[in-house]
Amino acid sequence: MSERQGVKEPGKTVVGRGFEQALFFSRWLLAPFYLGLSVALAVLLYDFGKGIVELVEHAQSGDHDAITVGILALIDLSLMANLVLMVMFAGYESFVSKLNADDHPDRLDWMGEIGFGDLKLKLMTSLVAISSIRLLEAFMNVEHLTDRELAWTVGIVVTFVVSGLLLAVMERLMHK
Repeated sequence: MSERQGVKEPGKTVVGRGFEQALFFSRWLLAPFYLGLSVALAVLLYDFGKGIVELVEHAQSGDHDAITVGILALIDLSLMANLVLMVMFAGYESFVSKLNADDHPDRLDWMGEIGFGDLKLKLMTSLVAISSIRLLEAFMNVEHLTDRELAWTVGIVVTFVVSGLLLAVMERLMHK
């Protein structure tokens, strides 16, 4: 029987139990990281607002390529914000404490259900999507890029795609 059930574990000293409790409570040192990610969301929102203003300016000038690149940049920021939110909530719930939002009407369906493996896959999927959007932006501005810059951009996307596939295969093998 464990200490939680009212019986002390044999061989556990007061120092040992205190050490384990200190380790357990140290998970709260992660909380400021997740709070910092909420500040990062505010920074992304500010950048998104600037992007909207630039998009409207390009719409008035009629520069269709600039409008397309501007929209892609906004999608990129949106995906990044989604990624930050996912990491913030799932990381907090996985490593610090459960969020007390079960009875909230706006509670997200996936909260409390994303494990660390799922989070890694969602993270990699988001990185692939973000890098693909960057690649599309690069193709829209191909005349301003060197062949080397374009090759690196394509190489990064391919690397993320291959890494994502390998990660998914490893996760699937681990669950069998």
